[in-house]
Amino acid sequence: MKLELNGRKPVIAIVGATGLVGSTFLKVLEERGFPFEKAHMFASAKSAGQALAFAGQDYVVEELDEAAFDGKNIDIALFSAGGGTSAKFAPIAAAAGTLVIDNSSQWRMDPGVPLVVPEANPEDAFDTPKGIIANPNCSTIQAMVALKPLHEKYRIRRIVFSTYQAVAGSGVKGLRELEEGIKGNDLRVAYPHPIFNNCLPHIDSFLDTGYTKEEQKMIDETQKILHSNDIRVTATTVRVPVYVGHSESINVEFEKPFGSIDEIKELLANAPGLVVQDDTANNVYPLARECADRDEVFVGRIRRDFSIESGINFWCVADNVRKGAATNAVQIAELFLK
Repeated sequence: MKLELNGRKPVIAIVGATGLVGSTFLKVLEERGFPFEKAHMFASAKSAGQALAFAGQDYVVEELDEAAFDGKNIDIALFSAGGGTSAKFAPIAAAAGTLVIDNSSQWRMDPGVPLVVPEANPEDAFDTPKGIIANPNCSTIQAMVALKPLHEKYRIRRIVFSTYQAVAGSGVKGLRELEEGIKGNDLRVAYPHPIFNNCLPHIDSFLDTGYTKEEQKMIDETQKILHSNDIRVTATTVRVPVYVGHSESINVEFEKPFGSIDEIKELLANAPGLVVQDDTANNVYPLARECADRDEVFVGRIRRDFSIESGINFWCVADNVRKGAATNAVQIAELFLK
């Protein structure tokens, strides 16, 4: 599928406009000055009729149904309404000529759907036989921004992910559960155990392998984005009592040797979308509370792994609602404006 704008501004739609990521779509689109001719807001029947302010105008939320895309000539639709909704409505939108950028997990591993992080594999966005582009998992997105330049220069052999993921990754329920837990109320609406004053080594459901779906997503998506099933990947994902901002400890083994650790730092400092914060003498390293409401990916604690011949450890932090979801999707849409 090709998006033919021919110099005109696109007609856009937000599906799931009243949700946490949906509202962040609107914020990011407005902040980045994304050009559009007309906008449509879609959500479930219970949210239909609500008014949303966007780019100086008020929009009435429309119900998402089978006819939602009929006759509207929508060019680009940003979806964040859950996997079931995307499974049903993304093909309907694509059949109407709309390019769908989907934030759910529904299409990520579909061989006919590109999985895109603009800093890592922007060229994949233009191979869209189904008219759908998938936004990767939030924890995968930030890791790929840092790992792609390393892979290009040194070829990655193995990755060990250990993630510490904020409750915003569970949407409004996760945010509410932490908020209530701080007050002493044990809601249990998002997690099987209290999240306040706790760390849960359990994100998404468990598989027969003993891994969780979240961990398997990171493994599969890393190989797909880097176009290499030969990279060995393992992961442990943990939910922590932080509002916004995923933190990751990433261990990487390379096929090729590197020189000094300063060589690695310079490579990362010059990579798009990355900010190096690495001055341990002055306690400078990436922090979740400082990355909130930012679009960059922050890396620090960059050091050689002395247990292997050619490897490093580093710490990686990003706002999971922005770069890990909304901003990445908007950046994909921006690729089609150039």
